[in-house]
Amino acid sequence: MTIRTLTILGATGSIGASTLDLVRRNRDGFRVVALTGHSNVAVLAALAREFAPEIVVIGDEARLPELREALAGTQIETAGGAQALIEAAQRPADVTVAAIVGCAGLAPTMAAIEQGRTVALANKEALVSAGGVMTRAVAQHGTTLLPVDSEHNAIFQCLAGNDPAHVRWITLTASGGPFRDWAADRLQHATPAEAVKHPNWSMGAKISVDSATMMNKGLEFIEAYHLFPVGVDRLRIIVHPQSIVHSMVEYRDGSTLAQLGPSDMRVPIASALAWPARMNTPCEPLDLAAIGTLTFRAPDEVRFPATRLAREAVMAGGAAAAVLNASNEIAVAAFLAGQIGFTRIVQCCEDVLGSGVPSPPQCLDEVIAVDREARVRAHEALVGAL
Repeated sequence: MTIRTLTILGATGSIGASTLDLVRRNRDGFRVVALTGHSNVAVLAALAREFAPEIVVIGDEARLPELREALAGTQIETAGGAQALIEAAQRPADVTVAAIVGCAGLAPTMAAIEQGRTVALANKEALVSAGGVMTRAVAQHGTTLLPVDSEHNAIFQCLAGNDPAHVRWITLTASGGPFRDWAADRLQHATPAEAVKHPNWSMGAKISVDSATMMNKGLEFIEAYHLFPVGVDRLRIIVHPQSIVHSMVEYRDGSTLAQLGPSDMRVPIASALAWPARMNTPCEPLDLAAIGTLTFRAPDEVRFPATRLAREAVMAGGAAAAVLNASNEIAVAAFLAGQIGFTRIVQCCEDVLGSGVPSPPQCLDEVIAVDREARVRAHEALVGAL
């Protein structure tokens, strides 16, 4: 593999850590151009000293003096704040890993897309909230967009070399989360501590709660709609508790291609970093005989209505998906703070969507405005229910 230049937006998060672990193990394959983090100066400075990027950016500008002090004596450029994140994303790099969480990642991700190179996308909001805006920019600038989410990366691999017109179904697999076997009445009393204990994956609190409500799969459904042009009617979800099959593509001749792998994000990240080639990872090979059984079942949209809500948001169009994403973030935060019950999370999202949806945003500023308004409405919906 030739040396590739690499920028990591969100280097201190879990995706960033997994990406840099792969770089650490493949030193001859990559040269780091830029690293960014939100506020964790200690981790960001340690990574900068290890990988010697051209520039390091801290999103929380108030922490910039601390970062500069931590990197005193090096030749590494430092900067802070939202505009500095955008400027870091604009630096020439063969591959940019877009892993800044939330709407804070929208503008840097767009800046990377506008460079017309390769963007390995791990920021959900880019396609959930700004799908139309982002995909138009990808087409305009000739950017290669590589999905890093395990499900979308699996689909990408299964579609390789095939015409999407020949696709009968794209099936996203879902673990079902920690509550997949809970009765409906028990779900009302689920606690934040129980919700963040994912049975298969090690993830942050917010995404773990999204997995527990199945909203994560709903948001991935919306992402898949924008990534793979087969139409909403050819996208579906199936619960697969073992998380070994990461997604599947069925073709019109009856052939189904599936991507299997361990529950380790380094697998899809490696796929994106090395594409169209392959690279080594430290992940253990699958032992299917030891696994023994792979099971599948239809999602229960009565107990877990989030996937229905996401599908309806895609069909409604406009800014419905952006409203869904924003209201979900507010509701999940309230649940984690102990302010609302578990089942109230998705109900809040449905209430906000039911109160009206703006027209489709035409630019990033409009996406951010929709997001801001939806958060206010979600707060109001939660306060009114207390």
